[in-house]
Amino acid sequence: MSFKLLDKSYEPHEVEKRWYDYWENNQLFAAEEQSPKKSYSIVIPPPNVTGVLHMGHALNNTLQDILCRYHRLQGDNVLWMPGTDHAGIATQNVVEKKLAAEGTDRHQLGREKFIEAVWQWREKYGSAIINQLKHMGASCDWERERFTMDEGLSRAVRKVFVQLYREGLIYRGNYIINWCHRCHTALADLEVEHEEHEGHLYHIRYPFADGSGDIVVATTRPETMLGDTAVAVNPDDERYQSVGADRVILPLMNREIPIIKDSYVDMSFGTGGLKVTPAHDPNDFEIGARHNLPSIKVIGDDGNMTAEAGRFQGLDRFECRKAVIKELEELGLLVRVEDYRHSVGHCYRCQTVVEPNLSKQWFVRVKPLAEKAIEAVKSGRTKIIPKMWTNTYYDWMNNIRDWCVSRQIWWGHQIPAWTCTSCGQIVVDVQAPKTCPECGGKNLEQETDVLDTWFSSALWPFSTMGWPDETPLLKTFYPTSVLITAFDILFFWVARMMMMGIHFMGEVPFEHVYVHALVRDEEGKKMSKSTGNVIDPLTVIERHGTDAFRFTLAAFAAQGRDIRMSERRIEGYRHFINKLWNAARFSLMHLDKGYDHLDQQDLSLPDKWILTRLQQTAQAVSEALENYRFNDAAGALYSFVWHEFCDWYLEAIKPVLYNKERAAEKEKTQAVLWRVLHDTLILLHPFIPFITEEIWHHLPATEGSIMKAAYPKAAAPVDETDAAAQAQADMQILIDVITGIRNVRGEMDIAPSLALEVLIHTTDDRVRRAVEAHRELIINLARLSTLTVQDTVQRPKASATTVVDGASIFVSLEGIIDFAKETRRLEKEINKLTVELTKVSAKLQNSGFLSKAPADVIEKVRQKQSALLEKQQKLQTNLERIKAVKTE
Repeated sequence: MSFKLLDKSYEPHEVEKRWYDYWENNQLFAAEEQSPKKSYSIVIPPPNVTGVLHMGHALNNTLQDILCRYHRLQGDNVLWMPGTDHAGIATQNVVEKKLAAEGTDRHQLGREKFIEAVWQWREKYGSAIINQLKHMGASCDWERERFTMDEGLSRAVRKVFVQLYREGLIYRGNYIINWCHRCHTALADLEVEHEEHEGHLYHIRYPFADGSGDIVVATTRPETMLGDTAVAVNPDDERYQSVGADRVILPLMNREIPIIKDSYVDMSFGTGGLKVTPAHDPNDFEIGARHNLPSIKVIGDDGNMTAEAGRFQGLDRFECRKAVIKELEELGLLVRVEDYRHSVGHCYRCQTVVEPNLSKQWFVRVKPLAEKAIEAVKSGRTKIIPKMWTNTYYDWMNNIRDWCVSRQIWWGHQIPAWTCTSCGQIVVDVQAPKTCPECGGKNLEQETDVLDTWFSSALWPFSTMGWPDETPLLKTFYPTSVLITAFDILFFWVARMMMMGIHFMGEVPFEHVYVHALVRDEEGKKMSKSTGNVIDPLTVIERHGTDAFRFTLAAFAAQGRDIRMSERRIEGYRHFINKLWNAARFSLMHLDKGYDHLDQQDLSLPDKWILTRLQQTAQAVSEALENYRFNDAAGALYSFVWHEFCDWYLEAIKPVLYNKERAAEKEKTQAVLWRVLHDTLILLHPFIPFITEEIWHHLPATEGSIMKAAYPKAAAPVDETDAAAQAQADMQILIDVITGIRNVRGEMDIAPSLALEVLIHTTDDRVRRAVEAHRELIINLARLSTLTVQDTVQRPKASATTVVDGASIFVSLEGIIDFAKETRRLEKEINKLTVELTKVSAKLQNSGFLSKAPADVIEKVRQKQSALLEKQQKLQTNLERIKAVKTE
């Protein structure tokens, strides 16, 4: 072990690479399959194999890493299971673009060659996101890294599909699904992103078949009317009680369709008449099922009109809309068109407008699964944190629809279903059948569709641990301890893992679900490339180091509150990293050995105080992390390190460390200093692992990695004796007194080098005793020439006054300040500020400037005005204070 001094400044990049390599080479992230230790496990939300590290990844994985490192220090057997998701549609799109650039496409390659090309792409580029997570310090058990297309996970997927099918929970049928014409695949409801859109509402006249009149319906998608099979009205709508007609003529198609009555129809919308298109609207599909209506598909899977659309066949759906409106107008059947703002669904991958389409797909019947998942949260077997997300979970689960799990792409888990070409029998099995069980035929064709990516992800907590085999890993680590996730995949992923875990393992997949907030820009806006406000994690790591970035994320990770991130904030926490480095460097200059045993007899007040504060901080950090209050834990550490250890304790003990004549006292203080630095590094390690490991290896009497250290138990429990409480109270008195004197020095602009005469007036025995007992400490830290304590006092002339709890402090200014000169200086500075402030205020009152200048420019001017006002007020206060002292 080397005890050489730390470098003068901390340069993170070399340190980070060296220690991450050390951790990996020494397998310090490895979990034990079987151990008497308490188990703690987390499965990583697997990033897409196409992914690049963004702020969401950075926050999510920092929080997971904090918990894993914290629990290792607690002595737990920790498994952080890593891996990546094959990301069906996303990965296929990436590889298809690559092929297009090479002048070919997947159809020319064929399915087998295309899948080979995807695997090759994955081998070459798929590890990028993993390497970036390592750059963040992620302490995953990388030897166990999984991929959702691994053979082991593929086996689990096939078994789950087959079992659900045999239980009647997977079926194949015609159903309204969300269809993306660009990706040529079905999308689950959750894969559709809805955006407000300025569109139109078209009011169309449908004539009664008997010629007695008409009914007007309103629609935003007139092209779908070609597939209408009914017009519906509400049975309670008085407007249609006396209508004798029971059929209408479908405009443009000249087809008779029935008028039906259904309570779904909203009587307050338009005329109360609803066109029903079962093949192109999910609600209409349900109405059609209730009334046995036919479904006519007029928009094909390519986005063009089908033969069922008659003369409009072959037109693009949006071109068809224009043609339909034109003809309706010519026939006098278009009553009116009004502007209408409504929500339009887009594909989450390519942003193409999604079309509700009738299609034969595979579905999971999720209601029975959802009921058990709801009960698991209600009974407390799984706890969602913050609690506000629990009701959102219930709402979604209670209104869940069957899950469309088939996708019309090639990359993914091919559905294990085969159709006999001889008799049409569908065979679902884990292995490819050799013959048809129905007719004995040997020609069986496998389903070409693949499973939704989220199907395999739903099995992640147990499939990654070796299921369907009963492995030691599963026995030790399932159910997992916590899932850390963003709210946007609460239903995509979390709810489905709950359903699958309970169904196949008989137990919830995790005890806690912690839902973290979004990382936004400093103005609270969502980060996006289009607005140019994205902060790249890799860029800020390069500039400020990983530890500063991680600590920033933790410091602002308050429950239920989005993080407003800016590089300025990260830079601020880089100062904290530097502060720790400098404090450690100073401490190590005075430590040449370790102090395993700490004799707490006859310790100085600062030594007693800092030990108790260390224990209290350890307790606060532990309690905060156990309850996922990451910001509270980071805040407690920041306050302790910066404001107590650095600002007060190190300054208070300098006279002892530098005084050779106080050897016995110095030895005790060194022992305390070693203990405080030792334990503080351990407390900080989960948040800032790199710098703490570096300092740890310079600290005498430490062995191996800090990751193997024992957490300062909250500890040796916190000392709550009268003596400890007295030490806390006495030190607080000294801090208040010294701070009061320093404030006067700052407000009066008195140079730090000038020693001051101070008189303290107090009738409080507690204050008097503390000040008298630690006079030397106050004189040293407040830079005083004299310190007098009296219980009766007349305010000295030419003195500044400040008040603290139980005492008045008088700072003599005689001979320190030239009152006339200082008065002139302050008046001159105030006048200069006033002129500048007048100009800035005039600009903010200029309507031309306010109407033309960009918002960020106006905001900067407002901030400047605020800063000038604050400075002016401060100078005015100082001037009044000088004049008051001068006239005494």
